Amino acid sequence: MKLILKLLLNAVAVFILAHVLSGVFVDGYVTAIIVAVVLSILNLLVKPILIIFTLPITIVTLGLFLLVINALIILLADNLIDGFSVSSIWWAILFSILLSILQSILHSLLKEDKK
Repeated sequence: MKLILKLLLNAVAVFILAHVLSGVFVDGYVTAIIVAVVLSILNLLVKPILIIFTLPITIVTLGLFLLVINALIILLADNLIDGFSVSSIWWAILFSILLSILQSILHSLLKEDKK
């Protein structure tokens, strides 16, 4: 149940950001849910492999290259999902940063409600 609630919160964050950012497009609520699920799966399976392969450059950039990895994950999701598009890597980086912030806010609100 907790996993489903987190995925729905992530979908809400994706939907909100797609309406705020002109370089990101989601065609509906169902697509936002699919994006949240696909991003979760890609972050679970693909991201650790990318981090291992790019460890030297990540260390040299003091971790800033992780922003590029997150953007690549989002662009990969863009290629996999019809109805979701990101116009450039810069929009993907901005979307990634704002998505992380919005997810943190939504998840902290969820924790406060349970107390």
